[in-house]
Amino acid sequence: MFIIFLNIDAKPLKLIIKVFFTCYLFSFSSTSSAYDVGSRILATGGVTQIEGSAGSGIVPWAVLSGYGQKGEWGGDVFGTYANTDDYDLSVIGANVAIDNRVELSVATQILGIDAIARPLGLPDNELKQFVAGVKVRLFGDLIYTMLPQVSFGIQYKKNTDFDVPALTGAKDDHGVDFYLAATKLWLSGINGYPVLLNTVVRSTKANQLGLLGFGGDLDDSRSLMFEGSIGILLRRDLVLGMDYRQKPDNLSFAKEDDWMDFFLAWFPNKHLSITGAWTELGDIAGKTDQSGFYISLEGSF
Repeated sequence: MFIIFLNIDAKPLKLIIKVFFTCYLFSFSSTSSAYDVGSRILATGGVTQIEGSAGSGIVPWAVLSGYGQKGEWGGDVFGTYANTDDYDLSVIGANVAIDNRVELSVATQILGIDAIARPLGLPDNELKQFVAGVKVRLFGDLIYTMLPQVSFGIQYKKNTDFDVPALTGAKDDHGVDFYLAATKLWLSGINGYPVLLNTVVRSTKANQLGLLGFGGDLDDSRSLMFEGSIGILLRRDLVLGMDYRQKPDNLSFAKEDDWMDFFLAWFPNKHLSITGAWTELGDIAGKTDQSGFYISLEGSF
């Protein structure tokens, strides 16, 4: 229903407005307690990262979406908009978690490339990609065990149009990322502030998340990449943190830099979260030092 409600070709401002009101309705549609969406503690489902999985802005976590424990289910709908010096990225999608064991997700990403399309005579001024994911909790718990929660995830990615990625030297219009994530929250934390640490190892061939295809003229093999997040709960409903994501460098057309963001996520209740971030993305498709803002809105059920 969420995917039908939102037109994926909508301009970024209209997209964010539509997502805001959808999440707003999720926030206040229940006449019972805001805590009836699941048994887990507020904010322990994270937010939704740009490929549709539960996590933070650019990195998945081992936690599953929503707030469901064993015997429960839940999930999220979300919309994200990021704007840098020369590009903008819009993402919409949804996910669902069952029995706090398995998470299923879908997302559509649209990257605006006006800054390079006209000068280079490219056939399109945007790149689109569909992402479908599955994540399985293997063992551990975010809070209640000595071991961190550990999950294994798979993300299938498919370019809607391969013309531009092919011109850059990409070899394939689709690919699969595999990742192993470990996440732990220490409630005692530092000076009484709970602290979350998250690490991810990813096997991938994706160029710029896959928006520029998979594999390339420099390297068409899989690479093992590191990703990580740290978060501090300033209050039970407010998380300040940072993400880091290592990226492969497969194309001679333009080098690909690692990504970083600094985020602040607010969880007014279990139905709604709002995340703002500053991103440092380095060189993207020949444009250097890309940085800018990021906003993500999420409704949980």
